[in-house]
Amino acid sequence: MNRTNSDCPVDRRAVTLGLLAATAAAALPARAAPIKVEVWTGPSCSCCHGWIDHLQAHGFEVTSHDGGNTEARARLGMPIDYGSCHTGLVAGYALEGHVPTREIERLLAEKPDAIGLSVPGMPRGSPGMESPVHDAYDVYLVGRDGRGTVYASYR
Repeated sequence: MNRTNSDCPVDRRAVTLGLLAATAAAALPARAAPIKVEVWTGPSCSCCHGWIDHLQAHGFEVTSHDGGNTEARARLGMPIDYGSCHTGLVAGYALEGHVPTREIERLLAEKPDAIGLSVPGMPRGSPGMESPVHDAYDVYLVGRDGRGTVYASYR
């Protein structure tokens, strides 16, 4: 029997296109759910919202509360020496101040036994404190003993 392509019950073009689509989909990285961060801001602080904008621009899902950062900092165990104008919580870690998303992602990947990360004060040029002038600043990993070690430096 001599069969032609039109006699075949399977459309080879559809199979080929399906295989190409499956191959392309497998090559793409899987989309993870957004990282959720809860933020408590300082009273009448505009840079807190700038940091929230920074988080959202990098794909984080943020729930924010106007006020309450001092109480949140105490509740999460972040020492006042590492304090700033807003406090966040991500996956059980405290985030104090203008912590860059790159360091948050690193924290979540490494999962150290720590209270969290802090950028004390309000350094110009840090996320949420955009400025033509950039201060050098450090991001501290604050251990369970309340002591910080430099986790990253921005110069």
